[in-house]
Amino acid sequence: MPLFLTLSRFLLFLYILKDCAARDTIAPGQALVGSDKLVSSNGKYALGLLYSRQATFMWLESSENWLMSYGQPKAQCDVYADWELDDRTGGCMRNSPLDCESHKSTEISTDKFYSMQCVRLRHNAYNIEAATSSDKCKSVCLSNCSCTAYSWRNGGCLVWYDELLSVKQQQQCNDVTDTSGGTLFLSLSAKEELSQKSSARMRIAISLAVSFAILSLALVLLMIWWNKRKRYRFTLETAQGGGGIIPFRYTDLQHATRNFTEKLGEGGFGSVFKGVLADSTTIAVKRLAGAYQREKQFRAEVSSIELIQHINLIRLIGFCSRSDSKLLVYEYMPHRSLDIHLFSGDAEILNWNTRYQVALGIARGLAYLHESCRDCIIHCDVKPQNILLDESFIPKIADFGMAKFLGREFSRALTTIRGTIGYLAPEWISGGAITPKVDVYSYGMLLLEIVSGRKNTHRECTTTSDDDTYFPVQVASNLLLGDIGSLVDHKLHGDVNLNEAERVCKVACWCIQDNELNRPTMGEVVQVLEGLIELDIPPMPRLLQAIGGSHSA
Repeated sequence: MPLFLTLSRFLLFLYILKDCAARDTIAPGQALVGSDKLVSSNGKYALGLLYSRQATFMWLESSENWLMSYGQPKAQCDVYADWELDDRTGGCMRNSPLDCESHKSTEISTDKFYSMQCVRLRHNAYNIEAATSSDKCKSVCLSNCSCTAYSWRNGGCLVWYDELLSVKQQQQCNDVTDTSGGTLFLSLSAKEELSQKSSARMRIAISLAVSFAILSLALVLLMIWWNKRKRYRFTLETAQGGGGIIPFRYTDLQHATRNFTEKLGEGGFGSVFKGVLADSTTIAVKRLAGAYQREKQFRAEVSSIELIQHINLIRLIGFCSRSDSKLLVYEYMPHRSLDIHLFSGDAEILNWNTRYQVALGIARGLAYLHESCRDCIIHCDVKPQNILLDESFIPKIADFGMAKFLGREFSRALTTIRGTIGYLAPEWISGGAITPKVDVYSYGMLLLEIVSGRKNTHRECTTTSDDDTYFPVQVASNLLLGDIGSLVDHKLHGDVNLNEAERVCKVACWCIQDNELNRPTMGEVVQVLEGLIELDIPPMPRLLQAIGGSHSA
């Protein structure tokens, strides 16, 4: 038999094991103090301690430790209302008393119920068999001011009166398999329900107001951004459809080029930078250098390209003009300029068919400038550096800074030399009248470099003989001998159409004749390259022969 002894608020009991030979005794009212413990001489006794009716601990002498043999609640996270020695002050209290309690009458009660899903139902409920439906069960609870909650479950009415203790909302609930879980309808004061509804409406109203304010602010910011950006968010299609060029702000182009950091190239009139507009259109921005010359080139280039449109002419998208900066915005050419592919070992080598189409495209562009515009436009600086190639290697004539407008009667003469040494026509030096034939001459020198893949003055372009022959002279000589294959760029490894190569060489030598009257027009050059007309073997240009002699010396 166990021996029970009351110690303060704890209940102490002693188990006497069956094979116990000796016994210790505890006097009535004796308490264990400090480190005192009840033991037997052979460790066969155990001391049990029941604390607050929740757990039983046993003292084992052999291990000198307390061992819990029984405990409640088994779910450690459960919260009990009658916890801490029957002290219930930590429980919940109503914010508003029930209307039924205030009026002491159920007839004028306006109390409502709050639905709580997945609640573990207490077992101390009253089963109201007379209530055969959920509405009747609700009425039963409303008719009694002491009714705290009700639940209609599995066709039965459960009602709780007075305090509702140890209610727990479960994380997972299955009304079919869990017999302790269900929906609890907690009685709620009408004022509390109205307050909750009002608070809910207020929260919804505040949420809607805040959302509307945020949306309105976003729309305003979007409109400001759109109005700010649309002034420079211009695409190539806009430029084409507008029939003119577009004025940009300096800050727009500064932003598009990342403060002019990605340089594409540099020449005598300034540098060219890569940029990207707001719609992801890639552009090339040329920043002109030099005050006086910059202003002249800027005006010449804008006026030359503003109204002309041709597949073989670079398209000017826009410009920016302020006192200290002159900027021109062009369409971007991904394959850069022709000289890179002809003279640089790092760029892609152009095959013969591409070179021939490039030569034909340049001829068509110059013919358009000379013959199809309202005023004849002389480019005045035709050279490989001013021929750009797009993604399909279609040539675009660029850099109109030296271009000059002439009336169809050519009544005005140009006195200032324009162009680049090596491509200048003789009349620039002799002081003769300047006509579109100066571009024809430059084009002829360009054709020779397209054939050879090197600059005309480059010594590697000459023959392997003892004499360093000036390459244009060498071409004229080889035409007479019928030796064309030795003139073509050796990087092509002989993969050349010799008939086309001979045709190009004939055109080039006719274009570089001393007398401008002996040179063909660019329209005639196009017809020759298209195979529509044939040319005879050209005579040796005397001036070039003289230059070749001085070059050899």
